[in-house]
Amino acid sequence: MSWQAYVDSNLCGTGQVSQAAIYGTNGAQWAASPGFQLSAPEVQEIISGYANPADLPAKGIHINGVKYFVIKSDDRSIYGKKNADGVCIVKTTQAILVGLYKEGIQPGNCTKVVEGLADYLISVGYVS
Repeated sequence: MSWQAYVDSNLCGTGQVSQAAIYGTNGAQWAASPGFQLSAPEVQEIISGYANPADLPAKGIHINGVKYFVIKSDDRSIYGKKNADGVCIVKTTQAILVGLYKEGIQPGNCTKVVEGLADYLISVGYVS
């Protein structure tokens, strides 16, 4: 399966993720939903956030031009919220999955989808 197919089918295709992208941990974009592209500084902010997750709640995180308040950050997951919208970012060894949800989608449903795809990638050995 291509990376674009993961975005189209396994993330956005579930109806629980509004927009999504997959990046390499080096910052290279592998796939994205239409109209969704993080700027280089935004990708670097995510990568730096994983190096120092305790700093994110004070700083927030920028995704596609929008600043989200960080409500959870650790070495695997970053969750952000802005009003009824939010973001779930999950890191494997080689990939960073970014899923946005808009008003009408339950945050837990988006999180379950994005975290579930990360778990699947890890289970099939895509971790080195």
